[in-house]
Amino acid sequence: MSSPLTNQNKAYLFAALAIFFWSTVASASKLSLEYLSPIQLVFYATLFSLAALFIIILVQGKFHLIRRFSKSEISKLAMLSVLNPCLYYIILFEAYDVLSAQEAMAINYSWVVMMVLLSIPILKQKMSVKAFLGVIVSYVGVLIIATKGNLFSFEFGNTRGVVLALSTTVIWALFWLFNTKKSNDTVVSLFLIFLFSLPFIVLAVFLGSTFEPPTAKGLLGAVYIGLFEMGITFALWQSALSLSSTVARVTSLAFITPFLSLVVLYFVIDEVIMLSTVIGIVLIIVGLLLQKHFTDKSNY
Repeated sequence: MSSPLTNQNKAYLFAALAIFFWSTVASASKLSLEYLSPIQLVFYATLFSLAALFIIILVQGKFHLIRRFSKSEISKLAMLSVLNPCLYYIILFEAYDVLSAQEAMAINYSWVVMMVLLSIPILKQKMSVKAFLGVIVSYVGVLIIATKGNLFSFEFGNTRGVVLALSTTVIWALFWLFNTKKSNDTVVSLFLIFLFSLPFIVLAVFLGSTFEPPTAKGLLGAVYIGLFEMGITFALWQSALSLSSTVARVTSLAFITPFLSLVVLYFVIDEVIMLSTVIGIVLIIVGLLLQKHFTDKSNY
């Protein structure tokens, strides 16, 4: 008779599922954008994500927790909803629309580095010179990806796409930095953020594109992204973090995501994986590890 899963094993299972789904998003986004404009993809995906989060908080018996949010907390969530999912996903899908999926995915992955930089003015955190060298290493990786290996030419294959992808790192980092001090349930908070974002996204749809009913394939793509990029996967990741004995045991697994994403891109949409993308991702991760190592040492 097999023994039941321990909490740590459950944490690894939930984290593995979340990482797998996140690794498929680049491919799903690129395929979905063949049938929907970026703004409309965000609109439909947000609807399905909102439905999924609503069901999750009902099943978990958390719907009543909404009443515990103060007016100031509700106002803060409403403001955060402009950053994500509204601005973040519209700009991200615009980047996927004009760049190769691997470029958009890899540059977007550097949001962690941007969060480290923005935490200095926003959270008043300090950074040593050695830790800052790690940030530089990461951004050398971003440049290698953006220039497709022609680092010293500083010529981007698609300047607009690179700017869009880098913009998403700023938006995503700001979203999480302004959302650090939270005392309420994270899944309920996310449900409210997505709920508040709908009016802004609807406005963007009517201002930025002609509304058209989605095709079956476009709708299928929006369902997949809404469920496995925005909704269910977030709940899986939160469960993994809460069940794990240490957060580091789970978060360290996230480094697998960009490499697994490249594998999915190769097999699902036949995108030729460039050596510059692989080298760039490696440098981004090495830079993050160096930054973390020197920051931890400075705290001893």
